[in-house]
Amino acid sequence: MISGFRKSLRSWATIALLFLALVAIVLTGFGTGGGGGLGALGGGSAGPTGDQLATVDGEAITAAAANDELNKSFQLLRQRLPNADMAEYLRQGGYEGAVTALINFAAMRHYGEARGLVVTRQMVDRFLVNLPVFHNAAGQFDPAIFQQFLQVRGINERVLRDDIARDLMRQQLLDPVRLGARVPQSVARFYAAARLERRRGAIGMVPIAAVAAGINPSDAELARHYARNRAQYTVPERRVIKFAVIGAEQAPAAAPTEAEIRAVYRNTPRYQQREARTLQSVTFTGANAQATAQTFAQRVRGGTAFLDAARQAGYAPGDVTFANQSQSQFAGVTSADVAAQVFRAAPGSVTGPVRSPLGVHVIRVERVTPNAGRPLEAVRGDIVRELERRKRGAAVVALASRLEEQISAGASFEEVARAARLTIVTTPPITATGLLASGEGWAVPAELRPLLGATFEVDAENPEPFVAAIQENARYALIAVDRAEPAAVPPLAQVRAQVRFSLVREQASARARQVANAIAARINAGIAPARAFAEAMPGLPAPEQIDLRRQDIMRTDRQAPPPLVAFFRMRPGTTEVAPLPNSGGWYVIAAQQSVRGDIASAPEALAPTQQELQESASGELELQFMRAMVLRANVQRNEAAIRAERQRLSGNVPPPQ
Repeated sequence: MISGFRKSLRSWATIALLFLALVAIVLTGFGTGGGGGLGALGGGSAGPTGDQLATVDGEAITAAAANDELNKSFQLLRQRLPNADMAEYLRQGGYEGAVTALINFAAMRHYGEARGLVVTRQMVDRFLVNLPVFHNAAGQFDPAIFQQFLQVRGINERVLRDDIARDLMRQQLLDPVRLGARVPQSVARFYAAARLERRRGAIGMVPIAAVAAGINPSDAELARHYARNRAQYTVPERRVIKFAVIGAEQAPAAAPTEAEIRAVYRNTPRYQQREARTLQSVTFTGANAQATAQTFAQRVRGGTAFLDAARQAGYAPGDVTFANQSQSQFAGVTSADVAAQVFRAAPGSVTGPVRSPLGVHVIRVERVTPNAGRPLEAVRGDIVRELERRKRGAAVVALASRLEEQISAGASFEEVARAARLTIVTTPPITATGLLASGEGWAVPAELRPLLGATFEVDAENPEPFVAAIQENARYALIAVDRAEPAAVPPLAQVRAQVRFSLVREQASARARQVANAIAARINAGIAPARAFAEAMPGLPAPEQIDLRRQDIMRTDRQAPPPLVAFFRMRPGTTEVAPLPNSGGWYVIAAQQSVRGDIASAPEALAPTQQELQESASGELELQFMRAMVLRANVQRNEAAIRAERQRLSGNVPPPQ
């Protein structure tokens, strides 16, 4: 599954389609490290240098940006596969996919900007204003909620805006390309009929457990197997790490005072009596903006409906309507002066032309909705809980900062932890993924597991303690590296059980393959699958009879099992052998009969098939256009630096094939 996801990450079409999901990850607080958007890519020289992994027309793709992009894509994978492992993700090429994504994004932006396409701050504002996560109970964008959201999750607003701008540029460039794909009905008819094909046969298994009994390798065989596969048993660098968690338990906070409660009440717009306005607004830019806006305003005041005039000027209705805006909200997409004028205007009136840093605006007040506000006692509980949360966070941050200062002044980990009455947790020697030398996992506390990687970035020769965030403004950890044990191959005696297990599986797999090949040969000679399995050896499970249409394995909600995919790929009348997952044995797959599909028996299958082919063709056009943009750019990849950074993150994990 991860392998398939890795392959999709190398496809620009998939990256583009997943980008809004990555923005959603930022909004949920996952994978945010303060970098990785377009703003994190600084200008560079003609080729990559230092920590630069690549350059695109001189713009640097840095290791920090790639690491942030990796975290985002991995968190997206974790949403689909909660048990996904970062080490396996890196092994499958996740890091290379992150670098490729950044290269593609940079090439796309350069191509668009060279042709006059821009993403303005107002466009990003509009995107943010329409996100429900930032709306209050009345369904309106609330700047206070937005800022609180960013602060609680430790998200950098600039990075979030850069990521959104990146996708808005993608939409401008690639969405029109998708519209050019057309799939004729005759082509769709052929594919729809293929989906209706029915196949009959059998699928059986020869598990290694069925043949492993009696395999008992000698000491000499174990020694030879160990010598041939020494790298397989290499234990990556391990470190003994000390943690001490800093939380609200260690940093008590004072209760909110009445004055503080009343101050929050006074300064929270949604609690106060105010009005909301639904507005229609257009913004003109360029050398003739003032004259164009004046002509537009005269037309509206002369009786032309605002939306009709806007449509004739090239604006869609959704681009000009701002529903239920507060004065502060509208100031965020225009300016404070413009918003003040609009909120003094009468319903139905037209304001403008008025100028702001964004351009020249013409605004009509469509509707005014009064809001009576809420009394203090009705919201006191909410205010107290919020103040308590803020005070706890401030106390924890203050304690963490104080501990950092003590460390900088020369205090040891133990001195600082004891003075703050922190509980110290000391690990055994573990790898960056939390494994012991035996390969078994050590029970790293869940909240500390994300910090393991950072401990392996500390200089082993001069390991200074440091403070890292578990949850920004809520929980931190004081961390120190006690000692480091370099990567090494343990002696055979220490890993004898692992070597024996590996060799027994290897020999059992070879025996199982021989049995599976013999069964397949007998089925190809005309013996019924059930009989071939029964006569092969005692204890083998009977094969399962298969009678399916191709469309039965093409459901979009889950991936078809590999043996069924092979069953429909094979030539009818043949039998093949294929490996079981995790080297657990062998499938014997017999595709005995095929009945061609007839679209006349299921005409309802034609339309969805044509739609799916249309989507596929659109994605292919988008992919080819993106490839063309990358080819036009001057892209230079520092493959050595990419490999080194991936190996730094993953230890001795081999590169993807």
